[in-house]
Amino acid sequence: MAATGNEHRGTKAFYVSTPIYYVNDAPHLGHAYTTVAGDVLSRWHRQRGEKVWYLTGTDEHGQKIMRTAEAHGVTPQEWCDKLVEEAWQPLWKHLEIANDDFIRTTQPRHTARVQEFVQSLYDKGEIYQGGYEGPYCVGCEEYKTPGELLDGAGEYAGQKLCPIHKRPVEMLKEENYFFKLSEYGPKLLEHYERNPGFIQPESARNEVVNFVRQGLQDLSISRSTFDWGIRIPWDDKHVIYVWVDALLNYATAVGYGADQEKFEQTFPADVHLVGKDILRFHAVIWPAMLMANGLPLPGKVVANGWLMVGGEKMSKSNLTGISPHQLTDHFGVDAYRWYFLRAIQFGQDGSFSWEDFQARYTSELANDFGNLASRVAAMVGRYFDGVLPQGPAAGPAEQAVADGLAKAAREADERIGERLDFAGGIAAVFDFIKQVNGYLTEQEPWKVAKDASPEGQARLAAILYTAAESLRATAVLLNPVMPATCEKLWASLGAEPHLGPLAEQRVADAGTWGRLPAGARVTKGEALFPRLEEPARA
Repeated sequence: MAATGNEHRGTKAFYVSTPIYYVNDAPHLGHAYTTVAGDVLSRWHRQRGEKVWYLTGTDEHGQKIMRTAEAHGVTPQEWCDKLVEEAWQPLWKHLEIANDDFIRTTQPRHTARVQEFVQSLYDKGEIYQGGYEGPYCVGCEEYKTPGELLDGAGEYAGQKLCPIHKRPVEMLKEENYFFKLSEYGPKLLEHYERNPGFIQPESARNEVVNFVRQGLQDLSISRSTFDWGIRIPWDDKHVIYVWVDALLNYATAVGYGADQEKFEQTFPADVHLVGKDILRFHAVIWPAMLMANGLPLPGKVVANGWLMVGGEKMSKSNLTGISPHQLTDHFGVDAYRWYFLRAIQFGQDGSFSWEDFQARYTSELANDFGNLASRVAAMVGRYFDGVLPQGPAAGPAEQAVADGLAKAAREADERIGERLDFAGGIAAVFDFIKQVNGYLTEQEPWKVAKDASPEGQARLAAILYTAAESLRATAVLLNPVMPATCEKLWASLGAEPHLGPLAEQRVADAGTWGRLPAGARVTKGEALFPRLEEPARA
């Protein structure tokens, strides 16, 4: 779906990334939430006519993967292959994720380049050998500071727990190689000061700034007590710390050390989307590594909140994980994509419930949006034999709708495209849908249709053209969020023969009134959002 044509040759792509996800288990709603957000952002910028590169993938090294594979009686590589091929990639296809690449950290295109990057840091004197002893969380793949740990209770009484996984940490002592992270604190603070939008939302920025101000410790970048990882090139008794390995995917996937032209036209990322629990890796360690190797820093690191069920973060470890298929089987894929970005302010924690999803689906998708599309198509079919009539000069009521559209299009573009305020941008479009429904209620075309005079028929034509043109614009603005639904709407409006494919419509033109021409053949297809019965759940 990336933009094509000569207009973008030689220009940098708008580069969006998700985290690469651990393959110790199947994906849950939290993983899908971030990936759908990245997809909507990428599709929005494509709809602007920009060259876009959207990257996702899987993180396949480290102690956690090794132990999970051992527990299942297979090799780590066999475990990774199975999960990627049977769970991760099929889910992204199911959810209509239009990623341009899928990076796996076990791929040679990644492993060889990681070794080159780390060797370059070593050659520059940025890495030294030393020893380390401290509490380590295998779930986080991270050494913890004593101040971060929680006191255990119950079965964990007397033990120290990881604050994220609520499980005991392990005391590790080993010889490691260290990256001189401590030297980059002042440079990082200077970068944060010069680029206040580098870390978002503001609460996340404040957390990182305060953390760096307290002083950074050098980072252990190797492990020597297990071997599932990329070997240190100058000392093969060590494997590269999984987080150093993982972060470098954002460079290796776009040609670092292999395709300089692609690298220059893509790197660095414009937007890294990350969960807030891995923010420090992306906002502290990653930019410091890039500084040390003389590479440009990403545009922004955006931390999304956690999806909560019963007040707890959604994950497999605390049994609140829910499969996305449980929701898409009932509500459909497009409604799924829409709901989480509509109902939860991106960057904040948000609570999920079936009841809220059902209520929003019925109210906004079925009643407001779906019903509008259905009745407009039905009235054009009934009163004008399915051919969109030529609307006469707009009156005050029609002008108000046109003005409402222009406002909604501007606001949606600014909120989604620039601020990653998906909920606000989607709300702007649905406020416009409500406005059009109100317009039809006030104008009562079903009553106007009874007036067979030329004036009455002209008035009817104006009302139905206004409604259909509103739907034309709505299809463009919601296409990044609900692509399959909007394709159905585009076909129903008969727009493609006159305006071209929906994917080629530009956001900048969406709010321009009068683009859908008279004569377009409007057909009433199946309901965009059929009414649903309350699901039976265990």
